[in-house]
Amino acid sequence: MSQPYSQVKAMLAITKASFKGILKSPQAVFFSLFFPIVLITIFGAIGGNRGISLDVAFTKNSDTNNIVYHAINGGFVPGVEVETGTETELQDRLMKGRIVALIEVKETPGAKSSFDVHLKTTSAGMKDLPVLQGVLENVINKTNDMITPREKTYATISSEKVEGREYRMIDFYLPGMLGFSLMGTAVFGVAFVFFSFRETLVLKRLFSTPIKRLYIVLGESLARIIFQLMTAVILIVFGVLLYNFTLAHGFMTFLEMMLLCLMGVVVFMGFGYTISGLAKSQHVIPVYANLFMFPQFFLSGTFFPKTLLPAFLQPVLKFIPLTAMNDAMRKISFEGAHIWEVGSELAILLGWAVVAYALAVKTFKWE
Repeated sequence: MSQPYSQVKAMLAITKASFKGILKSPQAVFFSLFFPIVLITIFGAIGGNRGISLDVAFTKNSDTNNIVYHAINGGFVPGVEVETGTETELQDRLMKGRIVALIEVKETPGAKSSFDVHLKTTSAGMKDLPVLQGVLENVINKTNDMITPREKTYATISSEKVEGREYRMIDFYLPGMLGFSLMGTAVFGVAFVFFSFRETLVLKRLFSTPIKRLYIVLGESLARIIFQLMTAVILIVFGVLLYNFTLAHGFMTFLEMMLLCLMGVVVFMGFGYTISGLAKSQHVIPVYANLFMFPQFFLSGTFFPKTLLPAFLQPVLKFIPLTAMNDAMRKISFEGAHIWEVGSELAILLGWAVVAYALAVKTFKWE
C-alpha cells in the first residue's frame, strides 16, 4: 500500500536544498554577514575610544540670575559644553549617557551659600562627574575670592544619581546593521530566486510533482528565514563579545530581538515577491530593489541618527518600514522595552506587510 504524499516533507526538502544554495552563494553570505561585521567592527572601534565629554544641560527651573549659570552657559568654563533641547530630549540624553549631568541652580536664601548647584547624573555619567564637580568648584572658588566674604561661599554643589547606562556607538549601529542585513538579503534573495526559477523552468518542473504551490513558496521562504535568523544571531553575539553590545534584559532581550528579526524578514520578503513579479528581466531586479531599499538605508537611521535630517521630514520618516524596524530594535536592546511595548512600530510593520503581500498576490507570476 503506497504512502500518502507528504506536502510538509516536500516543503522541508525544498527548504534544505534552498538553504544549501544560500550558503554556497558568496554574495548572500558577504552582504548579509561579512559586510555588516566589517561596519560593526569599524563603528565599534570608534565608539570604544571615546574621550571624556563634559556635556551638560540646564533644567528649565534653573535660576539664571547668577554668576555660575552665566559662566557655564556663556562658554567661559573650559571643557564644559551646554546642550539645549526640550525637557524630554534632555532626559533621554541623560539616561543614555550623552550628557554628564543635568544642572539645576537654585537660590538658597538664609543658607550658608547663596546658591545650590544640583547635578543630576546617571551611572553612565558617574565616571565624568568628579571632573565636572572639580571644574565647577574651581568656578565657585574664584567667585568667592571676588564677591563673597570668606565666611560664606557663593554656591555649593550637590548631586544625585539615577539609573541609566551609557549609549555607545555600538548600541546605535548594531541594530541598524541588523535591519540593513535583513532587508537587503530578504528583498534581493527572494526577488532573484523566484525570477530565476521561472526563467529556468524550475517552477514548471516542480509543478509536475504532487507538491502544492503554497508549499513551494513556504519551503523557499523558510530557508531564507533560517539563514537570516542565523545571521542575526552571529551579528548580535559578535557585538556582545567584542564590543559589549547592550542587551538590557540579557537573554530575554536577545529572544525578543530575534522575534523582531523574524517579523522583519517576513515583511521584507513580501517586497521581494512583489519585485519578482514586476520584473520583466533579471537585469531590472537590482534597479527595483535598490529604488526600494537605498532611500530607506539613509532615511531610517541605519547609518546615522535620523534626527540629523530636516525637521519637515521627521513626521514621515517614522512610517518607513526600516525605520520602524530600527527604532523597535534599539528600544528593545538598549532601552529595555519588551516586544509588546513597541506596539506603534509593530503596527507600522504589520501595515507594510499587508501592503507588500497584497501587491505580491496581485503581481506574482508562476510562469
